[in-house]
Amino acid sequence: MAITRKHFLSGLIILACVAGLSLSASAAEKLKVGFVYISPIGDAGWTYQHDLGRREMEKNLGDKVETKYIESVPEGPEAERVIRDLAKSGYDLIFTTSFGYMNPTLKVAKMFPRKHFEHSTGYKTSKNVGTYMCRFYEGRYLTGIIAGKMTKSNVLGYVAAFPIPEVIRGINAFTLGARSVNPDVKVKVIWVNSWFDPGKEREASEALITQGADVITHHTDSTAPTLTAEEKGVYAIAYHSDMSKYGPHAHLTAATHVYGDFYTKTAQAVLDNTWKPEQVWSGIKEGSIELAPINPVVPKDVVALVDSTTKGIADGSIHPFQGPIRDQSGKVVVEAGKSLSDKELLGMNYYVEGVLGNIPK
Repeated sequence: MAITRKHFLSGLIILACVAGLSLSASAAEKLKVGFVYISPIGDAGWTYQHDLGRREMEKNLGDKVETKYIESVPEGPEAERVIRDLAKSGYDLIFTTSFGYMNPTLKVAKMFPRKHFEHSTGYKTSKNVGTYMCRFYEGRYLTGIIAGKMTKSNVLGYVAAFPIPEVIRGINAFTLGARSVNPDVKVKVIWVNSWFDPGKEREASEALITQGADVITHHTDSTAPTLTAEEKGVYAIAYHSDMSKYGPHAHLTAATHVYGDFYTKTAQAVLDNTWKPEQVWSGIKEGSIELAPINPVVPKDVVALVDSTTKGIADGSIHPFQGPIRDQSGKVVVEAGKSLSDKELLGMNYYVEGVLGNIPK
């Protein structure tokens, strides 16, 4: 049968309609975003803060995104399997939210070069892997000021996870903040070698209190240190998120992390095809670090000092690691008038003056 002009035009119209439908379907396709969590979400802590950020991203971007999270994923081979499964399942943007996920993330990213990966707290990037981290030490310094003013024994207790620069940096910043208002303060540290182990965290907190600490803080994920402080009648400064409901009398404040804006901007960049791997390190200035409400038991002049110091950190006139700073041996590691660079902060492997004990090898 001969093809007439009428048939030809009809065919073009049909093809155009099909193409239009295809483009419309493609435009409506959601970005699938995956999250890998080291601990249970719960209602406070490290993973909880990341999940708040995920939910804020969903709220901000609406039907442009579809998210999935997998919680309590151990670091190592299991993390690699979970990340790989997400990539195979069509998740084009994957956030891996623990330091020990760094190498598994890089390995999976090589297998899926068209996917986008963001790793939290790491220092390695690749063509499709970026890193992001909050300047936790800024919040630590502020909470140290409160602890230094509130202690009566001049002994502060610190429950720590793993001896990596991120954690060591927090211990030092907390100590420097405390000693800036109380030079007699000493900080005792107990390492639990876990990001989330309520039993070990409780034992460490009890041991520190037995050793004279009357203010407890932690770089771990559970509420156990705050609960223990409440039971033992000492003060607590929480980490990651506000834990005041677990210690209404003990809880002085918390250094909290805010991820919603970063997650929203990153997902939008992928949607806009403008994403590129970067090393993002944001803090008080960017709104990534905030203090939880301060307990009314803290004197008003201390709150005012914390407020002014917060403003100083935000505008750059105050740096938590501004010299002179000495290490445990008394050696000057930061001279007067100078402050540590980001590179020096990221590689920190020593205790400052005022911290007792040694860093585990």
